[in-house]
Amino acid sequence: MQSPLDFPAPRVDRRRLLQGGFAALLTAGLSPLRAFGWTTGEFENAPTTHEQIRQDATDAPLAIRFDGSTAREFADWRRRFSTKLRELLGPHDPPAQWETIVEERVELDGHTRERIVLAADGHPRLPMYRLLPRPLGDQPRPGVLAIHGHSGFHPVAGRDDLPGVAKQIEAVRYDYGRRMALRGYIVAVPCLTPFEPREDRASYGNQDPCAVAFVRMQLLGKLLMAENLRDCLWCIELLARDERVDAERLGCLGLSYGGRMTMLTAALEPRIKVAAVSGALNMMQERIGLKYSCGAQVIPGLLKYGDVPEIGSLIAPRSCVWEVGARDGLIKPDWAKKAEASIRRAYAAAGAGERVRFDHFEGGHRWNGDVAEPLFDELLRPGA
Repeated sequence: MQSPLDFPAPRVDRRRLLQGGFAALLTAGLSPLRAFGWTTGEFENAPTTHEQIRQDATDAPLAIRFDGSTAREFADWRRRFSTKLRELLGPHDPPAQWETIVEERVELDGHTRERIVLAADGHPRLPMYRLLPRPLGDQPRPGVLAIHGHSGFHPVAGRDDLPGVAKQIEAVRYDYGRRMALRGYIVAVPCLTPFEPREDRASYGNQDPCAVAFVRMQLLGKLLMAENLRDCLWCIELLARDERVDAERLGCLGLSYGGRMTMLTAALEPRIKVAAVSGALNMMQERIGLKYSCGAQVIPGLLKYGDVPEIGSLIAPRSCVWEVGARDGLIKPDWAKKAEASIRRAYAAAGAGERVRFDHFEGGHRWNGDVAEPLFDELLRPGA
């Protein structure tokens, strides 16, 4: 008796597929599967790919979660998880030497804005703004890395002279880089990948640039989030080497994707004394089940070992503010409570429970600053 596996596969007209293929079949009112002799509905008990991924996320091992309560347990956990996180990210060190190209310098009320490109052999050029308070004075100033979200980096630097930027600033208080410069900080505002002016919309069509860039970079052996981490660390190094900056007084802040990158940068850069993570108290276990997952936030293999709370806990015992808007539709309350509890537990074990704050404010997905900005002033003393 002939086995079902011995029957020849349905014949496929390759030319027809290439010239119109599935579209032609659909236009004719035919199911492509039925046209080729296949039928649907034969595997009702098999989960869809989406269902399987959601189940796998629910069952994720998170094998290096912190479940201790003492400073020694925290120190041991911190060492193990930070080592694994760096391994998952792969190479992310900034260049040791580079050229700083100042393309434009503009004197504005209360501050100076410089448009800069950082250039180093073997690395993509990094566009950024540097904001300097006025008057600058003779004493070194504290430095702040201000990281943008998906809406681009011009608003963070306060570029309300550009079309449409003023509305973005008004909508989410998006000019937090400029706000910090006006408070007395020297501020670095990098443009991350794949955002403007590093973005080329034509090369993505109607697809999500973050997802496409992630896939294409993987083929080249690169990780999008690690590339952006390198650029954030590059800006920290730029600030630290500037004689006008006190390298012992560095902070980092950002909204949305900027909050996610603030968390990661502060977790792995001990020179950052205080961080403000806004609009990013999510967990990847939750986000992996949504219709949209940002490729710029993906660390392959992360859920084998931990999640957002574990990365955020690496900031301890240094100070951190997490901003959470009550009407932020991108933050799920139940998951946010779990994340907050995990981070608080780690900070308590590190003996720094008072150094983590959760600013639950009335508002949506926006920068708040009511707790974060005064805390930066308290810890970094911009007027000193």
